[in-house]
Amino acid sequence: MNTFKAIFTDKTLRNRIFFVIGILLLTRVLSSIPIPGIDISNLGAFLQNNSFFGLLNLLSGGGIASFSIVMLGVGPYITASIIMQLMTVLSPSLKEMYQESGDAGRRKFVQYGRLLSLPFAILQGYALLVLLSRQNVIPELSLEQMVFNLTIITAGTMLMMWLGEQINERGIGNGVSLIIFAGIVALLPQTLGQFFVTFDVSQIPLVVGIFVLSLIVTAGIVYVTEAERPIPVTYARQTRLGQAPALGGPTTYLPLRLNQAGVVPIIFAVSILLFPQLIGQLFATSSNDLLRSLASSMNEILANQWIYGAIYFFLVVTFTYFYTAVMFDPEKTADNLQKNGAFIPGHRPGGATAEYIGYVLARVTLIGAIFLGSVAVLPIIVQGITGISAIQIGGTSLLIAVSVILDVIKKIDAQLSMREY
Repeated sequence: MNTFKAIFTDKTLRNRIFFVIGILLLTRVLSSIPIPGIDISNLGAFLQNNSFFGLLNLLSGGGIASFSIVMLGVGPYITASIIMQLMTVLSPSLKEMYQESGDAGRRKFVQYGRLLSLPFAILQGYALLVLLSRQNVIPELSLEQMVFNLTIITAGTMLMMWLGEQINERGIGNGVSLIIFAGIVALLPQTLGQFFVTFDVSQIPLVVGIFVLSLIVTAGIVYVTEAERPIPVTYARQTRLGQAPALGGPTTYLPLRLNQAGVVPIIFAVSILLFPQLIGQLFATSSNDLLRSLASSMNEILANQWIYGAIYFFLVVTFTYFYTAVMFDPEKTADNLQKNGAFIPGHRPGGATAEYIGYVLARVTLIGAIFLGSVAVLPIIVQGITGISAIQIGGTSLLIAVSVILDVIKKIDAQLSMREY
């Protein structure tokens, strides 16, 4: 209660929170505005029977279910961000722009991501419209209708991207993650309603078990997200001329989090997994025999839950390491420690310190990455045992929701700490 009181007595923080709430409400209104001229009566039944579109609908915040003007959500922006992050590994100039050029370099880097989002929005929107048309969910579109709908979808995606960046600048928390979180929360009543429609009394022990497992997983996510490995750091003590050198100075520690990447690996992995599924669904009804055969083989492979789970686990672990490497540079950290007259006991400043930090970071990240990957595939395992198809989407939602809430709480605490000082 003291925290809530402090939040609402701080005018700046209060305005930021209300701004975020307003933007999220606006995104929910936009997701309920359908594209004109499209009959969506068959869309609801199609989404219930297709796990791929169910997951895509989750990331779009329910926009696909209503065939809304923001039906792609922030998906193209996430795809563009993945490409830009990967390019930092291949391009030293982009890496320098992102990590070493300060705020100006980061703004330029983000601008490149925005520009790249536009062609991705056009491509994904076109693929989705063609796919739904081939599945007889929507009527076949003429060239004029295709251009009209594609323009609306692209504009809606760019609007959602802009709203997410407004949260970053004027609100609190990560805008893209919060928009996805709002979509998850908005779909929760619908998901529960569908579950209770098919509920059987004999499933009560199973439901209780899943509920208890969800609580345990949530507690585990919180524990691992908050866990950190402290590396002791000692600052050299200043001595005056003529005095004997003093041994030891102020001591602190460098915290290395078990999960430096947060929720980003999950969002990245889901986005990457959706791409081959989209291609497979798109060419499954192609007139070309070779394309149709390849698409069918791809769909069969990804339809196998164990193969899908193994790929999902691998992508989560890989992106955890990748994003940690992008966000945390041991050499830069060691250089900053040396410039500030600090050192890690038992390790020489400079290269030796950077090597030690990198060694510890790799071991710590391994634990966080394996845990995150295990939690990601746990719903798939439970689904394979119980046969309840809604669990897979619920597991991904749980990961994203818990991580986003923790991130917002940390940023609110940081704002309150600044207020105290």
